[in-house]
Amino acid sequence: MSDVLTLSAEARDRAGKGASRALRREGRVPAVIYGNNEEPTLVHVEEKLLNKLLGTGHFFNSVVMVEVGGKTVRTLPKDVEFHPVTDRPLHADFLRIGEHSEVHVEVPVKFTDEALSPGMKRGAVLVDISIDQGGCFETSHATTHAEPTFIKHDVVHYCVANMPGAVARTSTFALNNATLAHGLALADKGWKQALTQDPHLREGLNVCEGKVTCEPVAQAHGLPYVSAESVLGL
Repeated sequence: MSDVLTLSAEARDRAGKGASRALRREGRVPAVIYGNNEEPTLVHVEEKLLNKLLGTGHFFNSVVMVEVGGKTVRTLPKDVEFHPVTDRPLHADFLRIGEHSEVHVEVPVKFTDEALSPGMKRGAVLVDISIDQGGCFETSHATTHAEPTFIKHDVVHYCVANMPGAVARTSTFALNNATLAHGLALADKGWKQALTQDPHLREGLNVCEGKVTCEPVAQAHGLPYVSAESVLGL
């Protein structure tokens, strides 16, 4: 786990697209803090400060102490939604963690004396497709479509957050090709029969008939977990 980061936040009274757009016009990013058997807390943070933390390269591998309403909440960043064209952060999710919380995180591997032990030829290229989740190289830090690369130890690093945003039309086709079959199955058979017949589609079921059928979601919110098979009577 990387060093603890600090992020100041302010509570927000309203949710919804209109309220979120108004916050973004003021240079703020809507966010939510949830989990640990407590009600979700709606907040907003300064966009510049959030970008600064994202630029550390270990944001998603760090404990973030969110200061809101005179209190400090220990959290883990779970997700940041980016604008597909401008790369601006649109929304952030933080998981509230308690003193005895059990969490699963990706831990980056850091090599010491890397300058004395070069493992790649000069001019080699690293493409870090995991940069949205903190990156998979110790030398990575988030870049943008406007300035996508940097060079460290004579190796070119490409670490653009939201890479599909550079080819929005093509990535839309790819997403459509991957999901169309599931959409047609739901339309033709109805949701229950489609999920009963397709175990892969069934894996995408999160909530059904008031029961949480996705175990990580149930754990994050402190709710009982019920398997999708049980709900469907399989």
